[in-house]
Amino acid sequence: MRLTLRARLALWAALATALAVALVAAGLFFAVNGFLFAAQRDRLAGAVGAVQARVEAALGRGEDLLGALLGVQGTLAPADLEAILEADPQTRNLDVRLLTVRGGEVRAVSTRRFPEGIPPDLPPGTYRAGDRLVAVRVLAGGRAALTVATDARALGEARAAFGRALLVLLPLALALSLGLGWTVAGRLLRPVRLLEEAAREIGAGGELRRPVPGAGEGDELARLALTLQETFARLADARDRERDFLRAAAHDLRSPLAALTARVDATLARDRDAARYRLELREIGTDIARLSALAHHLLLLARDPAALTREPVPLRDLAADAVDRARELQPEADVDLIAPHAVTVAGDRVLLGQAIWNLTANALLHAPGAAVTVTVTSDGAGGGLVEVRDDGPGVDAAILSRLGEAFYRPDASRASGTGGHGLGLALVRRAADLHGGALRLASAPGAGFTATLHLPARPAPGEVLRSPA
Repeated sequence: MRLTLRARLALWAALATALAVALVAAGLFFAVNGFLFAAQRDRLAGAVGAVQARVEAALGRGEDLLGALLGVQGTLAPADLEAILEADPQTRNLDVRLLTVRGGEVRAVSTRRFPEGIPPDLPPGTYRAGDRLVAVRVLAGGRAALTVATDARALGEARAAFGRALLVLLPLALALSLGLGWTVAGRLLRPVRLLEEAAREIGAGGELRRPVPGAGEGDELARLALTLQETFARLADARDRERDFLRAAAHDLRSPLAALTARVDATLARDRDAARYRLELREIGTDIARLSALAHHLLLLARDPAALTREPVPLRDLAADAVDRARELQPEADVDLIAPHAVTVAGDRVLLGQAIWNLTANALLHAPGAAVTVTVTSDGAGGGLVEVRDDGPGVDAAILSRLGEAFYRPDASRASGTGGHGLGLALVRRAADLHGGALRLASAPGAGFTATLHLPARPAPGEVLRSPA
């Protein structure tokens, strides 16, 4: 069975605590054991010095000492050694052995409690022998050795007590860390549970623009919630674009397709002469071109912002293409281009090209016979301005406020039959929004019409400028 994240966090916390306790305990054990050993060794060294001084005082100095040790003047008995130890409270708990070498024979004199098993040939120093601490000193130029032993069971008892305490404290620390880890993990994961519940409710209800609890720029969970909220918002935008596309397609494609089908059926209903067939086919071609332009605009409007390319786009070239295309379609039209300097912005070349053409075609369509001027300039901050101006009849404020809405066409355009499908300016506004720019419209009855497309120099933060393939 796979453990929950909360359980795994609690276990990791417990393991980390147990490891930390073990490391600290090991460090304390070695430090305390070393300190106790050093302290007992120093006490033993002081006691050995006192015993050595009293032994030498009892035997005499210099040659007298050497003679006594070699048996020339007599030697010390075990009772004498015990009397030397009893003379000072510091040495009462010690045991002593005195070794001499005479004629190749080793002679030893020791107290009754001196431990067995301590080798007689130990060099000078301090040693650990079982539960005893032993110090060896030389006398008479190395011809005698004084061995002093003391009880070192306190070190073993201290280690045993430390081990017992560790056996008790380690499980307690492990249990405490498990409990604290479980509690802390629950508190830390509470925002995750709230986020999970909110995501489930958003998915079930379809309210993709609903605020996600805890979203912000605080900690990692807040940024995760903010990322989810932004992702849901993008999904909502994509869903809205899809709905708008389907609604628009159903709205504006049904009638032309029905009319086109009826025209084809009527043309095929009876025989006609070649001229009549050519006229019918020309009108059908016009309807097909209109439907193709409508489908193209709908697809451009439905584009996902993430799918846009970001490359250097020369606005003067796009404007020149639009002017040339307008002159080809209407050779009699008065269309001029004013672009004294090259202006380059970052954006999607296809979408911006279509936007500039829509502004130009809109002027030709709604102001027939008027002079149209396309001007490309810099905005002074590295961005670009594309202005399309005509000296036609203009529109009033009521109509101007609605221009740019999808499928909106003034009644005059509908009546005259010259109106488009109502998506041209909507596409331009959409392109401006996707590039972080804006579309500004200005007009008045009898004062002409001016459309200005403003595009910033660089893409929005976080987007990557890609070179054209």
